[in-house]
Order: sequence, then C-alpha cells, then structure tokens
Amino acid sequence: MSLDPVLKALAAALAGEGPAVEFGPSGSGPQHGSWRLWRPTTAAAALPPGTAVVVRTSGSTGIPKATALTVDALAASSMSTAFNLRGEGQWLLALPLDYVAGVQVLVRSLYAGTRPVEMELTDGFTPERFAEAAEEMTDPFRLTSLVPTQLRRLLEDPSPRLAKVLRRFDAVLIGGAPIPPGLLDRAAEAGAKVVTTYGSAETCGGCVYNGFPLEGVSVRIAEDGRIHLGGPVVAAGYVGDSERTAQHFLEEDGVRWYVTSDIGEFDGEGRLRVVGRTDDVVVTGGVKASTAKVAAQLEAIDGVRDAFVSGVRDAEWGQALAAAVVLTGPGDVSTPAGRETALTTVRASAVDRLGKLAPKTWLILETLPLLPNGKPDRQMLGEALARAHAARRRPTT
Repeated sequence: MSLDPVLKALAAALAGEGPAVEFGPSGSGPQHGSWRLWRPTTAAAALPPGTAVVVRTSGSTGIPKATALTVDALAASSMSTAFNLRGEGQWLLALPLDYVAGVQVLVRSLYAGTRPVEMELTDGFTPERFAEAAEEMTDPFRLTSLVPTQLRRLLEDPSPRLAKVLRRFDAVLIGGAPIPPGLLDRAAEAGAKVVTTYGSAETCGGCVYNGFPLEGVSVRIAEDGRIHLGGPVVAAGYVGDSERTAQHFLEEDGVRWYVTSDIGEFDGEGRLRVVGRTDDVVVTGGVKASTAKVAAQLEAIDGVRDAFVSGVRDAEWGQALAAAVVLTGPGDVSTPAGRETALTTVRASAVDRLGKLAPKTWLILETLPLLPNGKPDRQMLGEALARAHAARRRPTT
C-alpha cells in the first residue's frame, strides 16, 4: 500500500488540523492492517480531547479495545525515544499498522521530518524483503521496530547481504512479545544494535528501553505485583469503555498512570523485569505456577524452538498445565514418528527442570499461531490445548 495518504492524514491529526486516524485489523489478512479517518458510531464513542490516533486491537485474548492516544502523548513518546536513541532518522516499517509499534514508525518519521521506507508484507515477513527495503534507505541514521520472531528469522538467514544490512541499523527496537533465551546474544554476535522495549498501545508503545524508563516515564510495582507505567506518554483511555478505562488508568498527584496486566520486579541495578501476567497464573494441585515461566523453561530445552503454556480444566487437579511446542530435535522431526520420539526426550527434560510443574498434555505444532502484532494467539492456542487435554483424559472403551 502507498503510505502517502495515511501520512497526510496522520500529519493533519497531529497538527490539530484534521480528524483523528484510526488504525486496526484489515479484516482480510494480518499483513498491513488498515486505517481510516475517525468516524464515531455512537455518542458514547466520542473521543477524549486532543486525540490524534485510535489504535483498535482484539488483544491476545480476543477482547476488543480501542485506545485513544493524544497529540501530547505521541509527541512526548517521540521526543523521549529520540533522546534515548541519541538521534532521529529514517525508519523502516516492517510491522502492520494495527500494532502500535507500526503506527509509531509513521509518527516518529513525521516528527523527524523523514520519509519511512515500507517493507512489502503482502505475503508475510521474509528476510529477503526486509533486506530489499533496508537497501532503499538513504538516511545515515537508520531505525526499525521488530517483534522477536522477525529478529530470529533475520538471524537464522545465512545470507551475507542480510547480515550487512542488519548491522547498518543504528537501533533495532524489539518488543511486543517475550524474547526467547539466547536471541539477544545471537543478535550481539551478529553485530545488530538491539534495544529491548516494553510498553503497549496504552503507553504509545515502548516506554521502557533495555529495562529502564524513557525520559519523563515512571515505573512502579504495586502491592499485587502489577507494573504501573506513568507519565505524559500514557493514553487518554479506551474509547466508549469507561468501565475498563477506570480499571486501567488513574491519576495521582498530577501523574497519569496505566495499570498493566503484567507482573514485574526490579533487579539489583533497578532494571525492570517482566515475570508474568496476572492472567497466566495457574493453580494446579494447590501450587501456583506462571505459565510464562514454564514456557520459558521449555524454550531453554534443546530441541524446543517455541513453546506456549496454558492452564486447562482438569477433574483431578482443578487445573493442569498443557504445552504447545514447535520442535527442532533431537533427531529428525520431519516425520510423525520422529516428532514423537523427540517429544519423549523433551518431556523427560521438562520433568527434570520443572518437576510437578511439567505439563501434563503436549501438543506438537509446526508453528505457533500468531496475532498480527507477532504475539501468540492465546485464545486459539488455549482452545486447542483444552481440546487436546480433554481428548487425553477421555476414557477409552
């Protein structure tokens, strides 16, 4: 698609000379997302004052939401990002526009006065097309935003051409999903200048870089373990959903805070670590388990490329842990028999690592289904694991 119309509309919205621009799923595929000028359908969906962008997503659990981002919040985000990265430059758009990081590529380009280069995503993300787009960039200061899956595909490609263009970026922002073990080390070995980011549409995208908040952003851990993000980058709320807005946004002493669904902690150097989500804690056999932590342990096992863990209903345990995995070994996993043999070894390693918290049910997949923003489709995977667990527990006759 041509970026000219959306850049023109977005520039007008940021200047207060045009309606807000709404971004969301295209409905016909996960490649680019869609955009349109904001058109309220009901009085309850009126936008908060100063709104320039509305990011509409289904969320990883399938619950739709529309986040209102004001001109002031987007400007603060762009300024603090440029300050942290020590410059403004040309961006490569490699993410769909229903993902806030994709929208921010356009916003930051407008504030920087540079033209972004769009990567062709019609047939999905490929290293070859990333290289083609990167070679079109003309500014000496080059930037892009990716999700971990995209970075991994780039690092797995053996092409010297790709390695060269990847090293040419002054910053490769990575966020939107948990980073698999070893990925950052591999990126550093390849010479990629990776910056890890944490945030969401509710904070104009990433607002914590490499574990530390951007200029003007505050981070705190509440008594229940939730991460709170505060400062001028916080959204105005959810359009047409006052109840959810009240649950996730609050004002204290002139500071606006976003109450995330993530559980976090600070390390000895004050760096923020996300350790799970409020909705990923499963009580199985009277023991609390974080599905995110269990998945991370599985991905650390040789032969496991990707893992997703969910709690499923179980008559004996109340809830049981079930895992969907993408296997690379040990051995040949190109045949059903080879995959089952590899899974036997992986399951044994999981018991060694996790003991009673090793998953009871396993589902082998060729790839994990992802949302357009690169995150695992938690709803689809949860339903598939529930079916697999029910089939496993069903008595035979």
